[in-house]
Amino acid sequence: MSDIENLVAYDDGDIDTNRSTNTHMSDLIATRLSRRQTLRHGVSAMTTALFGGALLAGCDDENPQAVTATAAGSTASVAAGRAVTLTGTVASGQVANVNWSQTAGPSVTLTNANQLVASFRAPAVATATQLAFNLEITSRDGLVTNNSVTVTVTPITLDFTAVPHSLADVVTVPSGYSVTVLYRLGDPINGNVAAAANNGTDTNYAQRAGDHHDGMSYFGLAASGSNPDPTNSTRGLLVLNHENITQLYLHANGPTASPRPESEAIKEIECHGVSVVEVARSNGQWAYVRSSSLNRRITPNTPMAFSGPVKGSAWLKTAYSPDGTGGRGTINNCANGTMAWNTYLTNEENWAGYFRRNNGDATVRSTIDAKQNVSLARYGIREGRSGNYGWTTVTPSDSSSTVFRRWNATATATLATDGTADFRNEPFQFGWVVEIDPFNPNSTPRKRTALGRMNHEGCQSGRMIAGVRPAFYMGDDAQNEYIYKFVSATPWSASDASASDRLAVGDKYLDNGTLYVAKFNADGTGQWLPLVYGQNGLSSSNSVYPFADQADVLINTRLAGDALGATKMDRPEWTAVNPATGEMYCTLTNNSSRKPVASGSNTGVDWANPRSYVDAPSTSVGNRNGHIIRLREANDTTEATSFTWDVYAFGAGADLDPTNINLSGLDATNDFSSPDGLWFSLPSNVAGQQTPVMWIQTDDGAFTDVTNCMMLAAIPGRVGDGGTRSVTSSAGGASATVTTRIGKAPGVTLKRFLVGPKQCEITGIHSTPDGTSVFINIQHPGEDASSPAAPTSNWPDSQAGNAAATIRPRSSTIVITKNDGGVVAI
Repeated sequence: MSDIENLVAYDDGDIDTNRSTNTHMSDLIATRLSRRQTLRHGVSAMTTALFGGALLAGCDDENPQAVTATAAGSTASVAAGRAVTLTGTVASGQVANVNWSQTAGPSVTLTNANQLVASFRAPAVATATQLAFNLEITSRDGLVTNNSVTVTVTPITLDFTAVPHSLADVVTVPSGYSVTVLYRLGDPINGNVAAAANNGTDTNYAQRAGDHHDGMSYFGLAASGSNPDPTNSTRGLLVLNHENITQLYLHANGPTASPRPESEAIKEIECHGVSVVEVARSNGQWAYVRSSSLNRRITPNTPMAFSGPVKGSAWLKTAYSPDGTGGRGTINNCANGTMAWNTYLTNEENWAGYFRRNNGDATVRSTIDAKQNVSLARYGIREGRSGNYGWTTVTPSDSSSTVFRRWNATATATLATDGTADFRNEPFQFGWVVEIDPFNPNSTPRKRTALGRMNHEGCQSGRMIAGVRPAFYMGDDAQNEYIYKFVSATPWSASDASASDRLAVGDKYLDNGTLYVAKFNADGTGQWLPLVYGQNGLSSSNSVYPFADQADVLINTRLAGDALGATKMDRPEWTAVNPATGEMYCTLTNNSSRKPVASGSNTGVDWANPRSYVDAPSTSVGNRNGHIIRLREANDTTEATSFTWDVYAFGAGADLDPTNINLSGLDATNDFSSPDGLWFSLPSNVAGQQTPVMWIQTDDGAFTDVTNCMMLAAIPGRVGDGGTRSVTSSAGGASATVTTRIGKAPGVTLKRFLVGPKQCEITGIHSTPDGTSVFINIQHPGEDASSPAAPTSNWPDSQAGNAAATIRPRSSTIVITKNDGGVVAI
């Protein structure tokens, strides 16, 4: 007894001294419970229906657990593009493993799928669609519980409150969004150039941001190196056009009258062209990378190469390029195009105005090639023109320089008749689509002549489908001009999207094919008419203009369109292609020459351009507010030669006559005038899938007594979703009624997203691949000033608050982000 007492002290029975291997009672209980759980399929959780409303499902008092799902900003269902959070809770016990998995619906990427709180972004859907998810929880003792939750996803909506009209000197965006000024006129693009003083003393604009920021594309850049990464949303290259200049603000005291000083003229020339600039996002903030080796300015003095059928044509020969295969520069670049093989298309629009043509030039040309007089007149280069900004009046410090003389297109009778000794042919070197490789700063841009010569506004590709010949859609921005498309001779190969020689891919798809012009019929159908030499009167026997060959057809694209009877449109500007449907939209900005009845040089209303009216306080008659037309290719293929069409929306003030002017039923949340820029969200994010967001930008003079220019977001339907409408135009003592085809009234699927500062144009738009950052250009704020000392806008300095009244405005690129990090607009 004493031995036992020495081993075990008094314990009141709370020590286990049984060392046998007999079965313990706790083991029997655990075994029984485990079997019970298995028999009940592990259901021992409470399921909370989506967005609240608890539903008890197999509650087990012995092991209570709960699974919930929530979505920010919604109470019943979630719209595509919104963030969704799946939340599981454990009331008691210890968890060994957690796993969320999707069991139904369009596939999504789950973040933190092995944690109780997981999330995903609702995918794009065309109709309400259910997604199901299962949560499996394994306890430390091996018990498994499964439960599920269902999420209903609806098509995307415009999830912001429409911005009201504004005459303020700031960029106004909806609540919940931020504006960052990114890249301004004069900003240096390398470390050796001083910051802009913005007082008219800055020089060397070949190494600074140019003026009048316009069409623009973002190209994702690999995290290291200079190669494309189409998925990178935090580092990329912005490529943007510099269409024109606000001459008043570029010089210390405004411009000097002719004869122009050399220093002023070279600054003005260099402010035109294109910028390639690296941008990056760090800690949520965007900035341009000043010293990037990829930064580049392309100006009217940059060497160019011609490609396609017109290369080497006698019409391209100049003293600079005697063989007609090269040239210098690009000018008045308006809209753009983003190619699937990571190149940028810039488009020469109002280039004709830069050329001087002295009286008597027509007489000289008539003795050599009288056809050139017909051509020059059709493109608006008539005798007696002095040329924009008087550059030809400069006396250069280098007497051999032709930098200024090249803008004088007057033929010199005593020089060689083939154009190789003067610059009589310089106008024919402009009006083209120009392709740039932004990833190779040493590459020479190429003018793609197969796409025709005109006032190119933009050039956007249709959907790129393997094995199908791609199309590229273009507008000719002038009153009563045409809409075109070019169909490549080569079917698309997806492997070309990642080719390293990007301009060679451009050679493949853009140098050979068929150029077409559009004809719109009253019954809602239309045809693409081929501009091919030898067909449909495009031959040497044409009585108005005898075409010599295909190069002649392409140089004189407008004359070819005339010969085929194409439909005269109300200034065709930007084109955009719905990435989900392939339908093409084109902005028709306005047309002061559109009258109720045609007479003289005026054009009468027709089914595709059905309005002519007076919009007070103006007394001008015409289509003052513009419209947006759209077409659907036959069989939804880019190779089609026929289409159907309707008008997506007619621009108008909400207070205008709803019977004959405000045909789309616009109200104060979405009324607009003079649509110009146009772009669809990218298919790489939810805003560009299924029912993509379309962006509309304005360049207006008819509505600016009410509001500054603006940008709207839209979720358009399909061609034919509306009906027909009779429209009566009565003005100037004439009246005419036509029947047009109009889409379904936009209603809440069209909202004003942004209003710009004073006297600006909103133009140029692109986004990061994930859609969370949208880049916008603000062009020529304060353009109506009469003195640089009294600017009529102080933007972008005014964006941050009060700015000194003498601060000069600057065209700039901005970036818009959503404060919650989501996809913009939805």
